[in-house]
Amino acid sequence: MQGTTDGFSYGLITPVAAFLMACLGGALGLRCAIRSLRTPEPGRKAGWLVLAAVAIGSGVWTMHFIAMMGFAVAETPVAYDPATTFASLALAIVMVGVGIFIVGYRGTTTMALITGGTVTGLGIASMHYLGMAGMRLEGRVEYDTLTVGGSVVIAVVAATTALWAAASLHSLLMSLAASVTMGVAVTGMHYMGMAAVHVHLSPPGAVAEGAEGAESAATLLGPMLVGPGVFLLLAAVVVIFDPLMVTGSQEPPAPPRGPGRGRGPQGRALPGVPAQRARPEPTYGQSADEAVSGPSGGGSRGVHDW
Repeated sequence: MQGTTDGFSYGLITPVAAFLMACLGGALGLRCAIRSLRTPEPGRKAGWLVLAAVAIGSGVWTMHFIAMMGFAVAETPVAYDPATTFASLALAIVMVGVGIFIVGYRGTTTMALITGGTVTGLGIASMHYLGMAGMRLEGRVEYDTLTVGGSVVIAVVAATTALWAAASLHSLLMSLAASVTMGVAVTGMHYMGMAAVHVHLSPPGAVAEGAEGAESAATLLGPMLVGPGVFLLLAAVVVIFDPLMVTGSQEPPAPPRGPGRGRGPQGRALPGVPAQRARPEPTYGQSADEAVSGPSGGGSRGVHDW
C-alpha cells in the first residue's frame, strides 16, 4: 500500500526557516573560507577552514532537519534514530571540510575548485540521504533513481559555483549573493530529493524495523537543532567583529608615517628604525653647513666666539 506523503505539513514555515538557515551557514562558511585564503599563518588558516567546514555543515544539516519537521506520512507516525541523525551531522562536517581544505590549500585554480566543489556537494547529498536513512516509520522508503541523481547534480553544481564566486569575487555583496545562491540550491536539492521518496506501508500490526529507540521529530529534532543554531550565531559574531571579513580587505591598513624618517604618529620613534637627527638652525654669521659640522677649525660648537 502506498503512503500519502506531505513535505509541507506546517505550510511555508519550515521551507522558509530551512532556506534562511542554509543561507546563514553558507554565508558564514564562505566568508571564513575567503579569510583563510588571505591568512599566511598555517595555524590560523587551518582554524578558519575548520570554522568554515563546521558552519557550512551545520547550516546544511540544520536546514535539512528543519525541513524534515514539516514532513509527514498520513498513515503512520515518523520517528528518527538518534545515532544515524548525529552521524549525518558528522558526515556533513567532515566531507564539507575536505572540500573546503582542498580550496584553502590548493588555491582558486580550476582543478581545486572543481575537486573541492564536487567533494563538498557530495557531502551535502550524503548528509541528506543518511539523514533520511535514520527515518523510522511503519513501512519502507524507496527512491526514484533519476530524481536522486538530479538532486546530487544540483548539490555538486551549487557547491562548486558558490566556492568559485566566493573565492573569485572578493566584495562582500558578491559573497552574500553566492551565499543566497547556495541556500536556494541546497534547499532546492533537499525538496527535489524528497520528491523522489515513495513510502510503501507495512501490513497492519507489523513493527517498523529499527523502531526501538527512535524518537518523534518534535522530541528529537527540536533539542538537536539548538546546538548547531547556537554555533551559527556565535560564528556570526566572529565574522562581524573581524574587520577583514566584513570589508574584504586583503591586508590590514598600514599605520600612517609621521614627520621624519623612522617616526610614527605624533613623532614617536619606531622600534628598530634609526630616527633622523634634527638639523640645527644657523645663527648670525654662520652658514647652514657650519651649523651642522661646526665652523672650520673651530671644533663642533657650531657658534662663533665673539
